[in-house]
Amino acid sequence: MTIPLKLVAANDTVSALIALGDALAGRQAVFVTPPETNGLMPEVHGLPDEVGDDIALIVESSGSTGTPKRITLGRDALLASCQASDEALGGPGQWLLALPINYIAGANVLLRSLVADTAPVMMNTSLPFTAAAFANSANFMRAERRYVSLVPTQLQRLLVEARADDFLLSKLRRFDAILVGGQAIDATVLEEAQDQGLAIVRSYGMAETAGGCVYDGKPLNGVSLRIDGDGRIQISGPTLADGVSGVDGWYTTSDLGEFVDGKLRVLGRVNRVLNSGGLKVSLDLIEEAVRSIGGVVEAAVIAVPDAQWGERAAVVYVGSPEVADFIAADALTQLGPAAKPVRVVRVDTIPRLSSGKTDY
Repeated sequence: MTIPLKLVAANDTVSALIALGDALAGRQAVFVTPPETNGLMPEVHGLPDEVGDDIALIVESSGSTGTPKRITLGRDALLASCQASDEALGGPGQWLLALPINYIAGANVLLRSLVADTAPVMMNTSLPFTAAAFANSANFMRAERRYVSLVPTQLQRLLVEARADDFLLSKLRRFDAILVGGQAIDATVLEEAQDQGLAIVRSYGMAETAGGCVYDGKPLNGVSLRIDGDGRIQISGPTLADGVSGVDGWYTTSDLGEFVDGKLRVLGRVNRVLNSGGLKVSLDLIEEAVRSIGGVVEAAVIAVPDAQWGERAAVVYVGSPEVADFIAADALTQLGPAAKPVRVVRVDTIPRLSSGKTDY
C-alpha cells in the first residue's frame, strides 16, 4: 500500500508539526523543503507523489563536504530514535527548536515533541541565529524537563554572549540537556560550557541513523557500534534509514573513529584526510587544533594541491590577526609535519550551510 508524500516549507513550522504528526500516525509521509521565498515554495524535483505506507519522512543530508542526498526514514526508525533519546536523556520533555527543520536534527525536535506530547517552542530558523532570540524563546518554556539541539557554532556564540548576560546564562542552565552535534565541538568550548554548569550532551549521528544515535560516546538503546578494517565507524540498530545497511545489517559511515575507554571517538570524515608526501592527517583534527588557539574564534581547514608534496593544509580563520603567524609557524607541531599549513587566511566569517555546518 502507498500513502501520499506531503511537501512542507521549512519556514512553516506549525504546518510541519501537524504534517509530521500525521506521518507518525501513518496517514502520509513528509518532505520538508527549503524555506519559502516571497510566499512561493521552492522548486523540488525527483520526489514521488506517493511512497510506501511504512515511510514517514524523506530528508536531505546537509552536504557539507559534497552534494546533498535524500534519505528515506521509516516510521519505526523515527519512533525508535525518539524513544531511545528520551530514555538516554532521562525522560520526555519540552524542546526548543533552534535548527532548520529541513535537516534531521531540526526535524527531530518536532518529532520528539510529538512523541512526548509537549508543545515545542519554535524559533524563526529562517533568520540568522542570535543569542537574544534564543534567550527570548527559552523564556517561553514551561515544562519541568527542557531540551535543545544546537550546532557547535551556536553554542560558541551563546557562551560568548553569556559571559556578560546573566539572563541568557540562567536560561542555558535551565536546560536538562543541550545536545550539540553536526560537527566536532572544540574542547575549549566544551570546557567553558561545563564550567558554566551547562548540561552538554555530545550527539553523533546523521540522516541515515535518524539523527543522533550516540550520546557522549555511548550508543543509544538498541544501537550497536563497531570499527571496520579501514577505520570507519559502522552502526546497526532500529534507527537506520531504509536501504543504507549492508546484507549484514550494518551501515558503514563516512567517518573514521576509535574506541577510547569504551566510548566512541570520532576522528573525522574519510574524505577529510590530508595526504602530504605520504603522511596522512585528519583535516578535522587540524581544525580542532587551530580552534583551540587563543585568539581564534572560528576556523575551517581544507586541503590544497601542492606540486612537491601532493597536498598541504590551508587554514581559514576568524579571529585576531596576530595569531596568523603562530598558526603557520608551530601551532600544529603536535600533529606532525603534514599538518603544517602552507596558507593561513583571516576572514570576517566562515561560510556556512543553512544547517549551521561549515560549507567547505
